[in-house]
Amino acid sequence: MLVELSIRDLALFEDASFSFGEGLNCITGETGAGKSLFIGALKLLLGERPKGKLVREGANEARVEGLFSFSSDGVPPRLERFLAEHAPEILEEHEEGEELELVLVRRLRTDGKTQGKLNGQAVTQRLLRELSGALIEIHGQHEGQALFETREQVALLDAYGGNAPLVEAYSTLRHEWQLLVEQLASFEEGARNRTDRLDLVRFQAGELEEAGITLEEWRELGEERERLRHAEDLLGEIGGALEGLDGESGSALAKVQAAVTALERWEVRIAALGEPAEALREASLHLCEAAEALAGFVDGVEVSPGRLEEVEGRLAEVERLAKKHSTDIGGLVALCERLALELEELEGGAGSTEELEREVAAAEARLSEAAAALTKRRRALRKKLKEAVENSLGDLGLERAEFGVLVEAKQVLSPDSPNAEAAKSAARRFGVDGADEVAFQLAANPGEGLSPLAHVASGGEAARILLALRGALAAKQTIPTMVFDEIDAGVGGRLAPRVGAHLRDLGEHHQILCVTHLPAVAAAAHLHLKIEKCTEEGRTRTRVAELGAQERISEVADMIGGGADAETARAEASRLLSEAAV
Repeated sequence: MLVELSIRDLALFEDASFSFGEGLNCITGETGAGKSLFIGALKLLLGERPKGKLVREGANEARVEGLFSFSSDGVPPRLERFLAEHAPEILEEHEEGEELELVLVRRLRTDGKTQGKLNGQAVTQRLLRELSGALIEIHGQHEGQALFETREQVALLDAYGGNAPLVEAYSTLRHEWQLLVEQLASFEEGARNRTDRLDLVRFQAGELEEAGITLEEWRELGEERERLRHAEDLLGEIGGALEGLDGESGSALAKVQAAVTALERWEVRIAALGEPAEALREASLHLCEAAEALAGFVDGVEVSPGRLEEVEGRLAEVERLAKKHSTDIGGLVALCERLALELEELEGGAGSTEELEREVAAAEARLSEAAAALTKRRRALRKKLKEAVENSLGDLGLERAEFGVLVEAKQVLSPDSPNAEAAKSAARRFGVDGADEVAFQLAANPGEGLSPLAHVASGGEAARILLALRGALAAKQTIPTMVFDEIDAGVGGRLAPRVGAHLRDLGEHHQILCVTHLPAVAAAAHLHLKIEKCTEEGRTRTRVAELGAQERISEVADMIGGGADAETARAEASRLLSEAAV
């Protein structure tokens, strides 16, 4: 449940803290005191986009913080699944047998940007909204009611009947079927493109195979082109160097060999000449090797314009292919290998869609069977839920109203063949929550036909229908905290005690936060908070206080209209509080 809500620098709230308890928590206060702002702060905390300028004048940011606590055996399954997926470390750090505490923080800057954190970990606005569905359900009279939405009505009906195992089985089969449908669609799309791709790959692979380029050949051709381009210069310069190294007379090699001959006569008698003699012998050997290598190189250099043209043409062709495929020579060689493999796969993988179509058909049959079981179960629940809701409606002043639950199969035309198009049609039939159209209906007065709630329910009627539904589902719903924002508006004084009693009874299964103007509802609260506005040092501030027994009498008396000090109003307030406590 929500243990505490702290608000700082949010409009009129400079620094306020709400502490809540189990059961029914009522929030009262004069019009304009800040009750709507309290609801707005709660919505901001739970991921709603901020509306208007909310940061208090003079502050850099507004901050809303909520502390939630759950007993070790009272963590809602939906919350546990959310944490397991998005914040597993919270569950890992939670020791068995201890309460699970969550601290949710939302900051709002003056430029409108927000930041959310869950137990110190940053969370996005989308995740905040997803998390909110596992923590709190907010109902307000003047905003779109979740009660009017088809998915909410399906969820309520399933919760009432304990259909979770059937829904889970259906969801699993639907997921398996969707995977097969995607595979079939991909295969069919591939089949349509395979011929075009095969022709392209064959052409490209053939072109590269015909070129037959290798990295080794590319390097050798590059060197040969350099020799052919500069053949005359090489013959002149390298030939001259070879002549100086090992020519007929006066060459470097001849002089070194003469020096070696002279030293060899003396090194046997003078030891100091042994080392230089050895060095000269090594130098003579290296010079001979260099001369032989240069001679071989010079012999291989030829002036051949015809061969140069051949080499230039071969290199130009390879460079053209590399440019065509936006790569270098190494990439071209690798591409040739990849295309050969792809060609092999394409030529050997034509296959048929028949096997996949059979798998899709079988999966759809299993899914259809699960959907039918869910439909049968939902239809069996209609009478029981109708009676439970109408009994509660009678106690809430709508004793002549008729409630109905419509469960019909979705009408979607589907082709006979289990191909991708047929699968798309089936997807419209097999929705996330089943193959049914579920609608709650109401006839508020005798003689009127049943119509969808959204078409016939007024604000006050919708509030009482919601209470009746929640009463019927109280022990089977897993949302920890429910917030009612003046949904008792439009309810007369005669019915107010009944509404208060229903809210108090609902508090046996949920934590209820109720913003109300009705004294009988406020009197039914287990915990009563009052919001009031005051002016201090020229600034308007909103404060919140938990009321004690005598303070509650004064507040309820003031709400009755006779004034907090009027004797009759205080007597009526005491009576309401006493009756509610029974």
